[in-house]
This record gives sequence, structure tokens and C-alpha cells, in this order.
Amino acid sequence: MWGWFSLRWKVSTESHHTLSSLSKEEQLNEDMVTSAHRPSEVTHMNKGEIEKEAKEEKEEEKEEEEEEKEEEEEDIFEDALETISMPHHTDMATSSRHLPSFDTKQSSGQHRSSLMSRSFNAFVKTISGKCILDQTRRTSVAVKKSSDLDKSPSAKVDLKSSLEECEVALNLFLSNKFKDALELLQPWAKESMYHALGYSTIVVLQAIMTFEQQDIQNGISAVRDALHTCQKYRKKCTVVESFSSFLSRGSLEQTNEEEMHAEICYAECLLQKAALTFVQDENMINFIKGGLKIRTSYHIYKDCLSILHILQKNKVEQQFFSEFEGGVKLGIGTFNLMLSLLPARIIRLLEFIGFSGNRELGLRQLHEGASGRSMRSSLCCLTILSFHTYISLILGTGEVNLMEAENLLAPFLQQFPNGSLMLFYHARIELLKGNVEKAQEVFQKCISVQEEWKQFHHLCYWELMWINIFQQNWMKAFYYSDLLCKESKWSKATYVFLKASILSMLSAEEVAATNESVVTLFRQVDGLKQRIAGKSIPTEKFAVRKSRRYSLSTPVKLILPALEMMYIWNGFPIVSKRRDLSENLLITIEEAEATLQSQNRSEYSVDDECLVKLLKGCCLKNLERPLQAELCFNYVIQSEKLLKFDHYLVPFTMFELAFLFKSQGEMDKAMKALEFARSNYKDYSMESRLHFRIQAALQLWRKTSSD
Repeated sequence: MWGWFSLRWKVSTESHHTLSSLSKEEQLNEDMVTSAHRPSEVTHMNKGEIEKEAKEEKEEEKEEEEEEKEEEEEDIFEDALETISMPHHTDMATSSRHLPSFDTKQSSGQHRSSLMSRSFNAFVKTISGKCILDQTRRTSVAVKKSSDLDKSPSAKVDLKSSLEECEVALNLFLSNKFKDALELLQPWAKESMYHALGYSTIVVLQAIMTFEQQDIQNGISAVRDALHTCQKYRKKCTVVESFSSFLSRGSLEQTNEEEMHAEICYAECLLQKAALTFVQDENMINFIKGGLKIRTSYHIYKDCLSILHILQKNKVEQQFFSEFEGGVKLGIGTFNLMLSLLPARIIRLLEFIGFSGNRELGLRQLHEGASGRSMRSSLCCLTILSFHTYISLILGTGEVNLMEAENLLAPFLQQFPNGSLMLFYHARIELLKGNVEKAQEVFQKCISVQEEWKQFHHLCYWELMWINIFQQNWMKAFYYSDLLCKESKWSKATYVFLKASILSMLSAEEVAATNESVVTLFRQVDGLKQRIAGKSIPTEKFAVRKSRRYSLSTPVKLILPALEMMYIWNGFPIVSKRRDLSENLLITIEEAEATLQSQNRSEYSVDDECLVKLLKGCCLKNLERPLQAELCFNYVIQSEKLLKFDHYLVPFTMFELAFLFKSQGEMDKAMKALEFARSNYKDYSMESRLHFRIQAALQLWRKTSSD
């Protein structure tokens, strides 16, 4: 779940490099509207009062919708510039709350309702974190029925029952029972903060995976409701109080444990809303709105971390302290880990406006969260797995801590042996170890264990396509690329480009057997590109640029396009684990090199020759033939001024040369090559991705040298 969410985060960060222009004005408007309509707590109401309150709530919702429309018409750009330098204490006003203290009194909502707790505890025990999975379906039905018994506006779920049920829902989700999880959470999603958070998380995840507009709208609606539900439980304070010291003694003594959890849930919902804001529309206003929500969420997490330290320092006992602690560690850890991936200049800018991007801190917080006994322990674990098995490869150096990933995954594989997410990460680990055949087997199993969410199938199709590219099983690779083109809406331009690229590796007879036209497919790519937060996706822009050769009246064939995309997606570190695969790729590359030399020269000849040299150098480096690899890399660098189209080849070749120097123990030359690639080239394809990789390499090498 978090793995796929991280992938979408990656696309946004590659497109923008920065979360600057983060303002408080937009959040001020949204939160003050929400706070103004926060329902009062009423313990006893007659029928007339209930009808009156229901009518008032409808009127308030209508007013909120009208005010939201007015907010969208405001000049957000001006607000962002005006408020970016405002001190952080004004965030307290915009959020209309103080953060919770170490007061251990129970909320009034906990005293008012024990109905859900009694019904729930009759079926399942999850205090120890061990859910009886074979009974979860009956549990969800029972709880749903119990929730139908009392639907009065005053009904609430106490915090204990809320946490227990949401842990059951999480286990249902991890056991592929996605519909059951939603049915368990939905009845109380407007009364319980954790039900609301759990329900919106699943709906938002589905929206991001499908990219269907209706699913996105459903996600937006679910998050809006979740934020409203969480707001009911947050600390209310006046505008004057909100400008006072956040950690004031008076405020702490008046805050209860339930309000602490409301802050964490609210922050997580803000991140979900930001994610949907990025994909909802293609205008810059939505990007700024998303940035505002991220900034507000981050500061809530920082404030909660301060509270956590106070609780630990004073050794205050709370009934659900571990759950609050788990939420803080998940948020702080994820923020620091993800922001640490950004290029150095962007990190400096973000630190200036209050963000932090410390990788060691992020991993430490996530490890502590994963080792705890909270409901979010599994989410911390999945975040680390996503970092090690995906992000480190695509945005990093490809040097993955597989031992740590295996140790983290092992207990979850034991608990959820047929869980799609667990099988997916298991297959990824096997693939990164070079066990290509085993990975293929596990991906196939991941597809077969469930039919409810086809989106998990698409993830596996993507991986199986690459496995067959590594093995040069071009017809099988074509099969999976074709499935992606037909079923997935995540990146049509990329899928069609890959499909055409794979067909380009086949003979004319084999292409004819597929009833496809390579030229037609390449010409479709430009019309399929999409935008996120007003920006094109870098990999799609790359595909569009490469496809332009086929828009000419006389198309010019691309050279090894499938292997070029394999390089862009950092597939060579995976192939390096298998000497036989590297040798087979080298044969294919050398055949293409010979073909180029026998053809007539064209304006694309130098670019094609340099691409072949880069790919050949990577294979030679994997085969531990450094002198020959260096000759290939130097050929590309020396041809810099002759390149006409693929200017990205030179800085990427400098990156590969740096790793070649490192493998020979020449760290000074390696560092200089990276710095040169980062500082002396700009405005080339996939620039942001290379900057991510350079940043990851420099961080790793500097840490290694200091140790």
C-alpha cells in the first residue's frame, strides 16, 4: 500500500523538485471554516432536537461548499508569496487547535458509547496484535450489523473500540479482503476518527492506483469527510489562544488523549488530500494547495513529536500511548526519508522554510515504529520495504539493503502468506537478489491469490514485463506490455512506448504476427501524455521525445529502445547480479553496434552510437571489465559537442564513470565526476532523476568515508 503511494510521490517530486511557495492562508480559510462548524457535544437529545440539528448540519454543509468555491477563486499565488515567510506559530491559528498534552483523562465520547466495544469484543481479540484472520469476515459482518443498531447523531465510537476495529480492517486488507475492510470501516467513518482515516486510506489508494476520475472524486469525498470527522475530536481554542505558546501548561492540562490521536489522524488525512490534489487537475493552483496541506501536516507531526518527548520525559502513562507513538514515528520517519532523496539545493530550500530531510533520522523513526506494537507498525515496515525495494533503485544508486528488507518482511509473510502486498515485496526482493526465475514465480502467485483489486495485477504485469526484457524474452515482454496498455491508466504514454520498443526488438515476421504496427504505436505516444500538478511526467516526456523520429514522413528507427528504457529505469544493477544475463545483453548490444557501422550516416548517427556505447559500457562494468567499460564511457563524453538530440547521454555517462572509478578504489575521481555531472549540465531529459541518483550516491559515499 505504502509502496505504491511512494511511487506516486516519486512522480510528483521528479516533476517539481521543490515544495516551496507553501503558504498558510489557504489552510487558514479551510480550517477556520471547519472549526466554525464543529458540532457541539450533546449527550441527550430528544427527537425534535435531533431533527433540528440534522437540518442545521445540512445548511452548514451547503455553506461550506459555497465557501470552498469562493476560496478556489482567490488569488492563491499572491497569498503564497505573502505568507511564505510567516512564523510557524501562526500555524496554530490556521489549524484552530492546540496539540495534546500528557493529560490522561478519557474523552466524553469514550464514556458515551460502549455499544460498539461490546459487539466487537464478542468476536475478535486484537489487544496483543494477533488477529484471528479466519474469523475476520464474520467479525466485519457482526460489527456492521451492530453499527446499524444505533445511527443517532450523538453516537460515537470510543477510542479503544475504534483502534481495535481498524486493526482488524488493516489485517483484512493485508489478507486481500479489501471489500470486507471497507464494509467494516464505512458505517462509522463519520463518527470515529480511525474509521474515517482507515476508510479514506483505502479509497484514496484505489484512486491513485486506478487513475479513474470517478475513483479520484470518491477519494476526495472520503478524505473531506475524514477531515471533518477528525476535526470533531481536535482541541478547540480561540484565535487569541492559538497565538499563545503551543506548549503552555494550561493548554496541556486541558487536553485529553483522544485529542492527541485526532491530530495524528488529521495530519495523515491532509497528506491523502494533498496526494489527490496533485492528480486531480493539471493546474498550478492545485499544486500549491497540495503543498500547503503537506506543510500543515508536517508541522502537526513536528508538534506531536514534541508532545511525545514530553510524555516520555515525564513518564506519563496513557492507555493508547503506543498508538500515538506509532503515528508520530510513521509521519516523522516518512517525511524525513522521502525529503532526504531530494537534490541538495532543494533540501536547503526546504530546510529554510521549516522542513527536515534527514535519512538516518527517518529510517531510525520508521524502524522504531515497525518494532513497536501499534496498528501502524505494519505501515512503518511497508514504508521501509518500499524504500529499499523500489525507491533506492529508481531514485538511488541501486545499492539496496536486501538483508534488512528480508528480515522486516519475514514475520509479515508468515502472518499473511497469501497477502498480495507481502508477495509483491517478496518477489521484488528475489528479483533484486538476481533470482529472476523465483521472482517470476512469486509475481505469478501474487496475481493468482486475488481478483478483487486488478490494480495489484498491473503492478505485477509491470514487473513481469521487465523480467522478460532482462531475459530478452521479447514476445512475453510484449504480452505484459499489451496487458498494461489495455487495462491500466497509470501512464498510457509510457506503456505504449514500451510496447512499441519491445516490438522493435523483434523481427519483421514476429511483429506481423502480433497484428501491431511499430510506427503507429510510436506515433500514438505524444497524444497519450498526461500531467500531474500541471507538469508532464519526466518518463513520458522522454518517451515523447524519442518517438518523434516516427512522426517524420520517413521514420527513422530507434536503436535498442527497450534497453534504453531499461537503463532509464535502472535495470542494469539488477542484471549485474546475473552474469549470464549481462553477457546475453552484451551480445545484443554489439550486434546493434555492428549494424550501425554498416548503415549510411544520418543526423541521428552520433546519438545512436553514443547510446550503444553507454549501454555497452554498463554491461562491461557489470562483467568486471573496467578498462573496456572506461573506453566506452570516454567515447560518449568526447562526443558531447556532436550530439544533436540525446544530450542526456553525457551527464548519465559521467555518473556511470564515477561508479567505475569507485569500484577501482579511486574515490576522489569518483566524487569529482559526480560533482561535475551535477554542476555542468542542465535542461536535458531525465535531469531530475539523475540529480536524485547523484544526491543518493554522494550521501552514501560521504557517510562511508566518515565512518
